Amino acid sequence: MEAFNDFNNPQVARLPKHLKQYIVDQNYDKYTPVDQAVWRYVMRQNYSYLKNVAYYPYIKGLERAGLSIERIPDLQTMNDNLGKIGWGAVTVDGFIPPSAFMEYQAYRVLVIAADIRQLSHIEYTPAPDIIHESAGHAPIIADSDYNNYLSYFGSIGAKAMFSAKDFQLYEAIRHLSILKEAPNTSVEEIEKAEADLQAISENMGEPSEMALLSRLHWWTVEYGLIGSLEDPKIYGAGLLSSIGESASCMKEKVQKLWYSIEAINYPYDITKPQDQLFVTATFQNLIDVLEEFASTMAFRTGGSSGLRKAVESKNTATAVYSSGLQLTGIFTDFKDNKYGGITFLKTAGPSALALENKQVNGHGKDYHKDGFSSPVGKLKNILKPLEDFTKADLQENEIGEYQPVELVFESGIKVSGIIKKITSHQNKIVLITLENCTVTSPANDILFKPEWGIYDMAVGEKIVSVFNGAADKDAFEEITYISKDETLKHVYDPKTSDLHHLYQLVRDIRVSQSGYDLLEPAFNRLVAEFPNDWLCLMQIAEILHEENLNTDLQDKITCYLSNMAKSHQELSKLINDGLKIMQKLVTQN
Repeated sequence: MEAFNDFNNPQVARLPKHLKQYIVDQNYDKYTPVDQAVWRYVMRQNYSYLKNVAYYPYIKGLERAGLSIERIPDLQTMNDNLGKIGWGAVTVDGFIPPSAFMEYQAYRVLVIAADIRQLSHIEYTPAPDIIHESAGHAPIIADSDYNNYLSYFGSIGAKAMFSAKDFQLYEAIRHLSILKEAPNTSVEEIEKAEADLQAISENMGEPSEMALLSRLHWWTVEYGLIGSLEDPKIYGAGLLSSIGESASCMKEKVQKLWYSIEAINYPYDITKPQDQLFVTATFQNLIDVLEEFASTMAFRTGGSSGLRKAVESKNTATAVYSSGLQLTGIFTDFKDNKYGGITFLKTAGPSALALENKQVNGHGKDYHKDGFSSPVGKLKNILKPLEDFTKADLQENEIGEYQPVELVFESGIKVSGIIKKITSHQNKIVLITLENCTVTSPANDILFKPEWGIYDMAVGEKIVSVFNGAADKDAFEEITYISKDETLKHVYDPKTSDLHHLYQLVRDIRVSQSGYDLLEPAFNRLVAEFPNDWLCLMQIAEILHEENLNTDLQDKITCYLSNMAKSHQELSKLINDGLKIMQKLVTQN
């Protein structure tokens, strides 16, 4: 197995193995000269425009994150620079599940899609790409108030409960984004994927915690504005990385609203520009709103509302007893009393017990492979919770190892057998193991029989927390959920490879500041063989303009590009914006 590359970055090095599974090699050599040109064009546009509307000094943020306008960033350089501010970066294959994305943030690691958008999607792509993730997120990471919010959001989001339909939505979004960035995808394929996504979106039912939290993430981390309603500045990565929407979002037709908890009531559509955006006065307000929402989440409330979310999710979740014991599994049933307190819970399939997020020895999913069930609550007619019993309390109630016992709970559940072991942790009884054990419900239904083997009874008066995923993820989740729908890799025909060679030639001339006599033959080839390619022509014009060379060729190229802008409406803004920047002599090493 290939050794894990942590880029000598402490944040990356301490990632747990269940997150490492999403990481892919960047494979820097796969970026073509066209890819490098796309990066350069977007970054020049961003710097020209965002230096006036971005909240954080854009170019300063780029430099601190190890990014430049001239070339796609490599992971080592980014990690060298981000490490200085306590962050790291890794590359992944497109969209990853939201819970994993959030958890990376909690570990202060930026998740960067390894691919880059096609030239045809240069203004905006619904697929995550290296422009969005690095040029969008990384520049503002240097702001300590913001990166603290980002990390805290990740720690909250990693605990958010999913619904079963959230995974369907995730797969539909990922599939559509892959198709839109794949070469030669038919219109029919995209239309079908869009229809499938819309059908799932319209039938999600009550939004889960993760769905609501994703809205807060979208309206802040991705599309957030800061300042005043009249003159807001951009800090959201989705806007910072979209040369189209970063400009259009500032127009009056896009409504600006103060950011509050009400943002959870505003769904978003990744496939089109947003109708409204939210403005926060300070980053502290983002934390305040997050805290307000977190107070309603299952990991804070526990109880019947939390377990109901776990059952509905049909995914691995963890319930935490007031004793500190953690039960991980897929929850299938629970009983509660009229006060909302839990009296019984049950998981199906592989389950595990943990303390302080570390699996209890001998209580992994192999041992509890068929599920787990246990009463919850106080013993009948005894005020003190069983978890708080002292040695004296145990003796007084004739509860001891190797002794027969009958435990009757307030709920009416009875547990009888011979105690084999009493397990305590930090002065709390957390588990009582019995043999020859029978467990019955208040209606005398059999919940456990002696012939089923050893019975492990969890101890706890209440369920104080319920959260998504396993308590000890590395022990429980050996293989996390990874989509089988992989991003499609480009295979270039000879003609496209010829175009790449022309792009590389122009790039080499600009970097070496020599070979200018080769620009005119390159222009002639582009016009003759690639009449619809505008970006390479733009780069030739930039070199001539900046070096004050061959004004006749400059005029010829500018005229050609202007005519192309008129005859190709979809290229009009891109070409005209490029020409404007060239005329302003905006350059950046």
